[in-house]
Amino acid sequence: MKPGKISLFFACIIVALAIICACFPSDGVTVGGHSFYLPSIHSLAEANKPAPEVDPEEERMDSMLLAEAEEITDSIVYIQAHCDSSDTRFWLPDSTFFDAFWAAAEGAADNDRVVRVMHYGDSQIEMDRMSAQLRAYMQATFGGGGPGMIPYRTIIPTYAVRQSTSGNLIHLSSFGDSTVTRSRGNYGPMMQCFRMDGQATLTIKASTHSSVDNAVKQFSRVMLVFNNRGEDLRLNIDNKEVDTAFADSYGSHGVGAIDYRTSTPQTYLRLRTSGSADLYCVTVDDGPGVAVDNIPMRGCSGQQFTLVNRNLLTQAYDILDVGMIIMQFGGNSVPYLNNKKSITTYCQSIGRQIDYVRSCCPRAKILFIGPSDMSTRVKDALQTYPSLPTVIDSLIATVTRHGAAYWSIYHAMGGWNSMVEWNRKGLAGSDYVHFTPHGAQIMGTRLAEAFADNYQLYCLRRRLKENAKEQSPQ
Repeated sequence: MKPGKISLFFACIIVALAIICACFPSDGVTVGGHSFYLPSIHSLAEANKPAPEVDPEEERMDSMLLAEAEEITDSIVYIQAHCDSSDTRFWLPDSTFFDAFWAAAEGAADNDRVVRVMHYGDSQIEMDRMSAQLRAYMQATFGGGGPGMIPYRTIIPTYAVRQSTSGNLIHLSSFGDSTVTRSRGNYGPMMQCFRMDGQATLTIKASTHSSVDNAVKQFSRVMLVFNNRGEDLRLNIDNKEVDTAFADSYGSHGVGAIDYRTSTPQTYLRLRTSGSADLYCVTVDDGPGVAVDNIPMRGCSGQQFTLVNRNLLTQAYDILDVGMIIMQFGGNSVPYLNNKKSITTYCQSIGRQIDYVRSCCPRAKILFIGPSDMSTRVKDALQTYPSLPTVIDSLIATVTRHGAAYWSIYHAMGGWNSMVEWNRKGLAGSDYVHFTPHGAQIMGTRLAEAFADNYQLYCLRRRLKENAKEQSPQ
């Protein structure tokens, strides 16, 4: 047969098969209990398409990204398991709870911000205890310096900064003994303030104490936060080189701030203030980054926040650019929490405090740090307060239910009867309640390490997202 006729024969067969495939029912034909199917024209055409060429370099990059993703995922699983089982773990409302804070801290330097971590607490944090180690970690990681927020007049000394004050100032406080003057909610972000009518002077000197981190020993940003009650509030600032290096005034009534930045870091500043105002606080920082403020409230149970006027506190927090609020309380209440009703009542109050603070500063992440182990005499032997584990379990449930994180000193120091052991090692005082300076330093370091673990998880999760984006087709 001639080649032309052979070609025509095959062409006819292909056309015939195509017609049959096109007309054949898509769900097949059943004959004698057996179903028969034919492929569609589309599937035949797709099957005969040539396979796309693969770029060897793209294939290599995809393989590397997949391997990296597997490695990152393994690291996340490992670190998450460590965090969940560690005595220094956080109890979190969700696994990404601190992510917004980490993002703000990372961007602080580029955005010329000082993101504040306000560490409120009872006498366990006096003298900058625990805050100092957290500050050192935050500032080493994200930048920043300086001792942070201080009251206009020293109430409790601190290693972080030296200050002296003169002038006729009335101390207004939401806490303290009966000699302290109370106010109608006008206490400010430190839960206390100083009322000035006339003039006052505050001298700030950098700490020279050997235990203080070097980043704390200089400052280049100072801000006075106040509630102006008069016509004109004036602030003059001097340094070692210049009398009246800075002068400014504030004429509006209400919450405001006067901000001063030095051209070079300083170790000495003098603030001279005149007018009629409630002086809330002075922030003493160095450059953009993270500031950690130590705010001890001796004798407090953590129930003072709702005593501060909501509008005034909201305005002050907004001025201060607060990224996290730490509330470290409970130790002063434990001796009185000896039944279910008293524990429930206290925890409900803490829940209200958390809700109130969040309403005043919605963007800030709230961390509640509960009481340490505490010893009392039971049958002539020192042991943990019998109700303490129940108190802590109830606090954890309450705090996380109200959308805040919890960190447990009790667990971090070893749990039941650990206070006796800490005292034996010279890490806790003879009252079996408070840490010694060395013990507080260890506990502060453990808190900082817990944050470091959480930040590492944040970085890994972010890298995993970036990896997935790189793998996705453009």
